Amino acid sequence: MRRGTVVQTAYGKVRGTTRDGVTAFLGIPYAAPPFGPNRFRPPRPPEPWDGIRDAAEYGPTAPKPGYPHPYTRLLDDPDIPGDDCLNLNVWTPGGSGLPVMVWIHGGAFRNGSGALPVYDGRNFARDGVVCVTINYRLGVEGFAYFPSPPGRPGAPPNRGLRDQIAALEWVRDNIAAFGGDPDRVTVFGESAGAMSVTTLLSLDLGLFGRAIAQSGAGAVAQDPDDAMLVTREMAARLGVEPTAEGFAALEPAAILPVQSAVAAEVAALPDPGRWGATTAASGMSLIPVLDGDLLRRRPEDAIAGGAGRDVDLLIGYTTEEFRFFLMPSGLAAEFTEELIGLVAAGMGLPPGVPAGYRDHHPAMTPGELMAAIITDGMFRIPADRAAAAHASSGGRTWMYEFAWRSPNHDLGACHALELGFVFDNLTGDPEGLAGPNPPQGLADRMHRAWVDFAVHGDPGWARFDPSARAVKMFDGPGDDVVHDPHGDDRKLWD
Repeated sequence: MRRGTVVQTAYGKVRGTTRDGVTAFLGIPYAAPPFGPNRFRPPRPPEPWDGIRDAAEYGPTAPKPGYPHPYTRLLDDPDIPGDDCLNLNVWTPGGSGLPVMVWIHGGAFRNGSGALPVYDGRNFARDGVVCVTINYRLGVEGFAYFPSPPGRPGAPPNRGLRDQIAALEWVRDNIAAFGGDPDRVTVFGESAGAMSVTTLLSLDLGLFGRAIAQSGAGAVAQDPDDAMLVTREMAARLGVEPTAEGFAALEPAAILPVQSAVAAEVAALPDPGRWGATTAASGMSLIPVLDGDLLRRRPEDAIAGGAGRDVDLLIGYTTEEFRFFLMPSGLAAEFTEELIGLVAAGMGLPPGVPAGYRDHHPAMTPGELMAAIITDGMFRIPADRAAAAHASSGGRTWMYEFAWRSPNHDLGACHALELGFVFDNLTGDPEGLAGPNPPQGLADRMHRAWVDFAVHGDPGWARFDPSARAVKMFDGPGDDVVHDPHGDDRKLWD
């Protein structure tokens, strides 16, 4: 590895490291540290620096809890201390006018960072794309709802989304110095990152021309009253007022245990009577809020109204998303037919769905059936709705399904399994998720489709439209296009 490549940004010079023709610039601040006077405030520009800032190591990560057992062995989520956590990473092959891909990480809006090994952007840069990964505020810091008191500024909602927008503005203003074209930006993300992508798509920001949403779509948005139920519950357990000032009296680390406990309770039993219908529907406690300012409509409703039609969209899911959450933990074995009905009702699913899935899949255990229902309710059906809405409004739309099944931990084609394939970074994917010998040929094809979409605006298969429903299946040597896969199950949601 060679050091010495220096780039001038709007805030100062940064020095990267070069290996095999790709230069990495890590931990570049795109906004000021969100603590002290900036805590619970909108992102503000970073302080300029003199001299040359060394960008050889990942910067601090946002405050977050660790993943619970057994996911610590499946997800390599580094925790890097420090206040300057609103930072990003750039991989570039050099040159000029190159397409840019900006990655928004997942983690249920409370975990993750741009520093996960599987997100290393070197292989995108190898293939002629400037790749950027970002951090943003998580959990209470980024998404807790604190209404503004009369006559006082309070804390703006959706701070994590505002961080993402600030990072995209940094890309617009600075990426040309790294060889990128600010008019050829693709934003992509997975899980909460994909939910963020579709939310940003619905805002018509003009900051990107293409979008890829992996395992997350436009159904997630919290009603303010429901968001306050979560804020009040956490405040009561912490012994503070349910205000920004009350929470700011505590260090982020002191908040995390209560944040995690409430999140676990919402996920385990999404009770709309306790947490509100929009919280229960998502199964997540801290998510983007319909604040009437930045976010006025649910993203899928805005997209159905034509928002984002000028942005090319590639959207999809894995075949068995929710096995990731039920199989390794052993929760699948605890499910009964009665519990399926309770969870489905709490999430606001159509009443005929559980019985319909039982008719379509008679051999499934209750745990497997619950995984199939939530896979579709949280991931596949929202993706299908977003694709249909985007295509119907005139947007160029493609859809995919990742169907290759992991041999490990009874995971199947689970949530997050496609990440190593998309980044062509199977060595960066923990062995516990994909197994010891994942197929490199599948990674070659999937990664190439993502690059082709960013470079040419076409991943290589037929566009999606609601009548034919063409879906590219990434599962083997053929990777065939299938029309309306799982159509019988899909119709249950109509």
